[in-house]
Amino acid sequence: MASLQNLICSVSKQLVAPNYAVTAKLNGAPPSVVSASSSGASSDQKNVTKRQLALLGAGVLATGLLKTSSAIAEEVPKNYKSYVDAKDGYSYLYPAEWRDFDFLGHDSAFKDRNLALQCVRVGFIPTEKTDIRDLGPMDEAIFNLVNNVYAAPNQIPSIYDMQERTVDGKNYWTFEYDLEAPGYGVSAFATVAIGNGRYYTLIVTANERRWSRLRNRLKVVADSFKISDLTA
Repeated sequence: MASLQNLICSVSKQLVAPNYAVTAKLNGAPPSVVSASSSGASSDQKNVTKRQLALLGAGVLATGLLKTSSAIAEEVPKNYKSYVDAKDGYSYLYPAEWRDFDFLGHDSAFKDRNLALQCVRVGFIPTEKTDIRDLGPMDEAIFNLVNNVYAAPNQIPSIYDMQERTVDGKNYWTFEYDLEAPGYGVSAFATVAIGNGRYYTLIVTANERRWSRLRNRLKVVADSFKISDLTA
């Protein structure tokens, strides 16, 4: 956990500081679609088209944290289960057939029984900020986060479809991205939010080759993440 905190804390300074190189790159793309890939324009256009078509099938918003276990049971969609962590102040849905496992540096995680790349995990670190908007403009902050924290040196990231939603006065950013490396690729949704003096991150991933089949189902997981207020 300490190594994760040090890494993300260092990047958080970059997220709130002016980054003229990032701004210049972002200005060349539509506000809702940003590509950090170094590939040519034609490749980017194909990726954007693919994502836009996939987005037409999305739109299922998951139910957030409810106050009673009976209410939660009634609202959980078919083929999902609800994970509620009242102690740490968050909840989310995950596919019912996934099982829990330990993911280094994270507070909770579930994965497919057979495919390790299909998983969801949640982690958090302390922060003095009170809202995700305190990180700065959404497109610029997400660009820095994916490039400087999520992507390994041998991976080329591409970012798609950034969204903000507000639930019970709390703001959430959810975005889709790919990490391409020689021989394989990973696709993911991430949701980030700030509350309870913590910076929360949920990431749900799958092999890029299976993404078109799983995307809408995993979007439900990303959209379901919700923070609850901790009581003293």
